[in-house]
Amino acid sequence: MKHFSFLIVAGGSGSRIGGERKQFRLLEGRPLWRWSADLAASLWRDGIAEIVLVLPRGEVAPQPWPESGPVPLRLAEGGTSRPESVMNGLAACSCDYVMVHDAARPLVSGALLKKLMEATDERFGAVPVLPVAEAVKCIDAGGCVGAVDREGLFTTQTPQSFFRKRLASVLERYGASVKDEAEAWLAAGLELRCLEGERLNFKVTWPEDLRVARALARERGGAAVRTGLGYDVHRLVPERPLILGGVRIEDSPLGLLGHSDADLLAHTVSDALLGAAGLPDIGNLFPASDGAYRNADSMELLRRVVERVREERWNVVWVDAVIQAQIPRLNVHLPEMRSRLSALLNPGGPNCVNLKAKSAEGTDDPGLGRSMTCWAAATLAREGVGE
Repeated sequence: MKHFSFLIVAGGSGSRIGGERKQFRLLEGRPLWRWSADLAASLWRDGIAEIVLVLPRGEVAPQPWPESGPVPLRLAEGGTSRPESVMNGLAACSCDYVMVHDAARPLVSGALLKKLMEATDERFGAVPVLPVAEAVKCIDAGGCVGAVDREGLFTTQTPQSFFRKRLASVLERYGASVKDEAEAWLAAGLELRCLEGERLNFKVTWPEDLRVARALARERGGAAVRTGLGYDVHRLVPERPLILGGVRIEDSPLGLLGHSDADLLAHTVSDALLGAAGLPDIGNLFPASDGAYRNADSMELLRRVVERVREERWNVVWVDAVIQAQIPRLNVHLPEMRSRLSALLNPGGPNCVNLKAKSAEGTDDPGLGRSMTCWAAATLAREGVGE
């Protein structure tokens, strides 16, 4: 399999759009650069092994990158021109192949990335192009207007995909004044494969482009508010402590059996949060097959889940959970459980948790005091929506 560095060029000033640099403008809570970075990271099984983000000199990425994800992100300092920024980014790359992408093109598709990766090898570069659809005119310095035949004319998009070492060599020799990497590649007499680009993969350049991108991002990014469901069940056994929501129930003769401390409530809330954020469940994040999690504090695992959710720019709005148990009676313990959970989910903020305890009315294993079950619903809102 070919392995690719995904190089995002975000070193420009974005002066034509005015105000904040466009690469940091938000679309559904994520800056422009993050859309293509997240897409690239999702293709790690297809060969994207790292992401390199080129930022303006002295700039710090305003959004954290998940450290536990499969694709690392490195930062590189931009230069005074695009070719210089790309060269700085290439120096930070380590894979044999590289895809160079504009941060201001947030709506590129994974399908296009895969086609470009497949078309690239040591000999051929690959770029997406679109035929010019409008009538074209040329206007000289004196204001004279002439018609240009658009037949055979194409506009070029990014990402542009190349064998990395050869691209670095080409840019060093021919890249001083080129508009894109393909121009330098062709100047060196190298071969280029042109693939059909995407109309939605436009470059955000003017304020109107940003408004269009935001409208499209709302469709592509899904709801700005999401709900997730969590469920868990544990068997009750003697000689185990009963811990729920971080509270040890001292008056219980039975405890919950599990690889960790078996905090049924913390597990269920964790899965509800992960479900709303579109992340793997706790069984995948903290597998029982891993000895590191034996007797683990489930509230600490929940804290790590909350960190993952926040890395995805989601905030916890509300959690509603119900515990089903015949024994022991839990109502007296619910306020402390709610307080501990809310302090972890929304530190320093108002209560965001509602808890209920229900009897199993003598039915099935819960009703016979053999097990406990729990359900939870979590509501998340994406940070920065509407900015």
